[in-house]
Amino acid sequence: MLVTDLADIINAADAGGFRIPRTVFYAMVGAVAAIVSFGLSLVIWKLSMKYRLYPKIRSRDVHTRPTPRLGGVAMFIGVLAGFAVASQLPTFSLVFAEPLKVFALLGSALIIVLIGVADDIWDLDWVTKLAGQILAAGLLAWQVPLVSFPFIEGVAVVSPFMSLALTVLLVVLVMNAVNFIDGLDGLVAGVAIIANVVYFVYSYLLQLRGSTDYFNLSTLISVVVIGVCFGFLFLNWHPAKLFMGDAGALLVGLLMAASTVAVSGQISPDEFTDDRASLLPSLIPIVLPFAILLVPLLDFALAVFRRLRAGKSPFTADRQHLHHRLLDMGHSHLHAVLILYAWTTVVALGCLGFMFLDTVPTLIILAVGLIICTVVTLAPLSRRKRAEAAAQLASPNDAAAPSAELDPLDVASTDSIRIVPSTTAKEKPTG
Repeated sequence: MLVTDLADIINAADAGGFRIPRTVFYAMVGAVAAIVSFGLSLVIWKLSMKYRLYPKIRSRDVHTRPTPRLGGVAMFIGVLAGFAVASQLPTFSLVFAEPLKVFALLGSALIIVLIGVADDIWDLDWVTKLAGQILAAGLLAWQVPLVSFPFIEGVAVVSPFMSLALTVLLVVLVMNAVNFIDGLDGLVAGVAIIANVVYFVYSYLLQLRGSTDYFNLSTLISVVVIGVCFGFLFLNWHPAKLFMGDAGALLVGLLMAASTVAVSGQISPDEFTDDRASLLPSLIPIVLPFAILLVPLLDFALAVFRRLRAGKSPFTADRQHLHHRLLDMGHSHLHAVLILYAWTTVVALGCLGFMFLDTVPTLIILAVGLIICTVVTLAPLSRRKRAEAAAQLASPNDAAAPSAELDPLDVASTDSIRIVPSTTAKEKPTG
């Protein structure tokens, strides 16, 4: 009722000549998603603690106390609330003029949340979980397919079968890449907020440049993800009271993939001319998703390579993810999370910068940012070397001499892979 009244007020304002900025509507949708996500996360946390709805701590886990993992349910309901509000606002009328796309998106989200919750509770085998992911991705691809690939020399249109296959592959890849980094408090939610803010800015500017609402499905998805992750982050910040679990991580990955496809996969070749500059908006949708997903995609690739090289299944759990390695280097939990935030921010903003600046200044800014991130990331190694030198120079009888066992990096550097011995420690295919 409140949303309907608000829509009437907006229509009356437009009729009176006062046009409300479009960003206000996006902020409204994001705020509703955040409030619902936060409120339900709080309820789920209290109920989970009351009825002991949390799993045992696994060998590869970083947290030391039992923590509920059903935050993804609250995030999904926050997504539904955000779309419900948007459906009543004139700004998003073009999105809901094609209701099958919205139903396919939300239906695939429901499937992936159900699969994730089942895995969080009963620990599904990886085949079942992968089958559910493919089913959800297939439903999304049915209505929101990747139909074209922009290139410098033009735009390549793919066949319907290839479109379906590539969309499913992309969605499953992104879902699992995001899930792989879900190992530290606040990591996935924070990375998702940063990535979707950048992608929202890009797709929104693309709308303004084209004076069209063609891409507002992507902007709507992005702002909803920002909202639900922000609301959830209040209970997920270190030390976390609630985890999003596979349901939340896979949901975030699905929505981010859908946002990408809603832009790059819907570009028509007729929209471009022979002028190379006009192809820039089509090139960025190909590069930007990889930029904003640098951390999860890199972690995913390294994990698969590491496990295959060790003769193990790529879905075998271990404690060698990027966030684990940062902890082993000597970073604190908070510092490790902030470092991964920084890498995501620098690469994503650097890629987006090509829309606003010339190539050379953008490359210089990007290089400076990457150098700073590298220095901060490797800082514990320098401290460790100095401590080792001090230990070697100190007298053996000196009580103030540093301990010979400086940190766990020595052990981490000699282990090619540490496999969790538990028979239930399959990542199936998550991290």
